[in-house]
Amino acid sequence: MDPEVPTADPQPPPAADNVSAAAADGNGAQEKTTSAELLPGETVVKEGKAAILFPNANEVFYNPVQEFNRDLTCAVITEFARDQLAQRGVKVVVPGEKERVVVSLSEDANEAEEKNGAEEPPVTAEIGEKCELGLRVLEGLAASGLRSVRFALEVPGLRSVTANDFSTKAAALIARNAQYNGVSHLVQASCRDASMLMYEMRGKKERYDVIDLDPYGSPASFLDAAVQAVSEGGLLCITCTDMAVLAGNNGETCYSKYGSVSIKAKYCHEMALRIILHSLDQRAGVYQRYIQPLLCVSVDFYIRVFVRVFTGQAMVKNSASKQALVYNCVGCGSFHLQRMGRRTANGKHMKYSAATGPPVGPECEHCGQRHQLGGPIWAEPIHDMKFVQNVLSSVSGNPTRFGTSKRIEGMLSMVTEELEDVPLYYTVDNLSSTIHTNTPPLLQFRSALLHAGHQVSLSHACKNAVKTDAPPAAIWDIMRCWEKENPVKREKLSPTSPASKILSTEPSLEACFTVREDANPQSRKRHLTRFQENPQAFWGPKARAKASGGIATNLQDKRKKFQNKRKHQITDSSQLKNFPCKKFKQGTCKHGDKCCYSHDLEHTQEEKME
Repeated sequence: MDPEVPTADPQPPPAADNVSAAAADGNGAQEKTTSAELLPGETVVKEGKAAILFPNANEVFYNPVQEFNRDLTCAVITEFARDQLAQRGVKVVVPGEKERVVVSLSEDANEAEEKNGAEEPPVTAEIGEKCELGLRVLEGLAASGLRSVRFALEVPGLRSVTANDFSTKAAALIARNAQYNGVSHLVQASCRDASMLMYEMRGKKERYDVIDLDPYGSPASFLDAAVQAVSEGGLLCITCTDMAVLAGNNGETCYSKYGSVSIKAKYCHEMALRIILHSLDQRAGVYQRYIQPLLCVSVDFYIRVFVRVFTGQAMVKNSASKQALVYNCVGCGSFHLQRMGRRTANGKHMKYSAATGPPVGPECEHCGQRHQLGGPIWAEPIHDMKFVQNVLSSVSGNPTRFGTSKRIEGMLSMVTEELEDVPLYYTVDNLSSTIHTNTPPLLQFRSALLHAGHQVSLSHACKNAVKTDAPPAAIWDIMRCWEKENPVKREKLSPTSPASKILSTEPSLEACFTVREDANPQSRKRHLTRFQENPQAFWGPKARAKASGGIATNLQDKRKKFQNKRKHQITDSSQLKNFPCKKFKQGTCKHGDKCCYSHDLEHTQEEKME
């Protein structure tokens, strides 16, 4: 598939004698060392500080829509490097960023205070320079090497970046791009199987400080190697684009890949994040390791998680109590979580036991329908709020650093406002749809929960989501009160429907829908870019790169043909003659010439070709 190129420059970037000695400009861009010349038909794609060579045939995978993913990753790794190198006596320098106090992620608070009060480290690490005490980074599935080149040009404090790809054409292009951008001293091209490469680097002295995996589809086959090859307290950056599996369309496939059954529910995008965290923690536990999520986001058509991995047998014992099964009502959408394990403090020791349950009866107490069982999922917080706040401060204080800074600021602002200890969420439109009433304004519904004494927040994963610690009974009481102000025609409701069952019960509280000041979060008041519109036509995940090097165009052509097909509804039956008759194709059409669909063999042949 041809890449959608944001910008193209037929001329190579200006050369310099030495990238390490090149002076950085106000935006932090280094002058580049390059002796590579453009080959016939090659195009230069610019993103961030990188300029990447691409053949017109698009022989390796590239997706410009994922610029936000790459920008966010650079910001997260920079913050991670700031903390790690501060412990090694090195100060990272980011052009355009104001001086600020470093807060260590170390669990030892006293140690963090000593570091904050210490003098400035005598050693500094700048972008584009090799730092002997810096981080070792692995990009397991590098394709063109764009991400690795951007790390070398935009993230300070790196010792080496290994850009690996199984394709020989991709590995050759990675080496050319590293040379073209003057970062060959940092970026090393590798042509290996990603899993085998990580398995070979499991030794404590050989592990990578950062491992980035951004595969086409599922990362499941790489997770076992990744949790072993990352260093103690190291950072894993994982992307999943197989959202059909994680969001509930194929629960059995999800179980085979991640050890968890996904549910097709309104909270599916957050559940997808918690499924991949469960899978990571489960695989790490095999090797007496455990995870600590730093930032986990659902974006566009994929999810992205940033987690640290530690070793500790005592902490691994807590793993069972961090996972939970989900009971989801198929009628009203109410859900309950059942922890897989139980831990209680017994003096200085921790006592572990089996959890008791289930938390629900055979039928839903609100609508009388049955429950679906999903999970296990990660039931602990999915963000480290202190770390997220540090990333947010860095991005908002240096807005020219990334092309998607506004969106990063909006996304991370929403993350900092989320309730930490409340897994999953409801959507206001689904609650109102269940009882067939008008949808209450978001601020009024949030205010009603606050007036009732409950906590409430929005979610970055869904535009009209509501995260709350209120039990389902309190939520339905509020909806019953709303229905009294906006009554539905109950005589039209089926006696066995969820709406009839729910509305037949009188509310046990009097909901107040007066809008409160604290019902409107700051990210909404400031009109930050929180949920971005699709940036261009035919936008979304690209086709898979072929093993021979190249991308098939038939999938994209098919998508273009069916793009927005539901927006142009057929109003004249004569237009149906433009579509082939499926029954005629199967030889079962009995209408003959009177059939409203086309029996033209050309239409049938076109359909066969697709």
